[in-house]
Amino acid sequence: MEDPFVNYKGKIKEVERVFLAEEEIQVLVSKEFNTERLNQVKDIFLFSCFTGLAYVDVKKLTKANINIGIDGEKWIFINRQKTDTRSNIPLLPMAQEILNKYKEYPECLHKNRLLPVLSNQKTNSYLKEIADLCGFSKDLTFHCARHTFATTVTLTNGVPIESVGKMLGHKNLRTTQHYAKILDKKVSSDMKLLREKFSLTVSNQQRKVSSK
Repeated sequence: MEDPFVNYKGKIKEVERVFLAEEEIQVLVSKEFNTERLNQVKDIFLFSCFTGLAYVDVKKLTKANINIGIDGEKWIFINRQKTDTRSNIPLLPMAQEILNKYKEYPECLHKNRLLPVLSNQKTNSYLKEIADLCGFSKDLTFHCARHTFATTVTLTNGVPIESVGKMLGHKNLRTTQHYAKILDKKVSSDMKLLREKFSLTVSNQQRKVSSK
């Protein structure tokens, strides 16, 4: 019997990875909301921006996941639930600050958790509200925080792609390389604007010379 799929060629659609730029992170950090739920979701989203942890991994964090790393500083040691791969992540100051904020939070103490994480549905619903209040045109979801860690927080600041992949818990470096491609596109668009600016300057100078 002939294979019906012999001439079939599947197409892999590349998923657009939305992430926050440095200026947008700063807007979010400095924004204070009138309701506790929005500030709480903002803090947990920012925690993910500075650790690269997925929603499910942030939700299950306990004190047992925080230990002293090879450099004598605090690190997160966790097995990613999705892939069961080990992620060892040095705690950046912003992430540590957020943990300190919720250290004595009643819900955290009661559930033996480091952060008061709401349901995934509520979290993403409130993130849309936060995006509107911050004036972001981007579709803000929890995945966006992980992408922000990979791009704006680490790769943009010169952290080697191998280290980023290890912290994200990627089994294959090719997965991490998608983020490098995103940055190449950003560089390309930025340089296009610069190229247009220089072209305009050159044409203006040529116009001045020809008018003399």
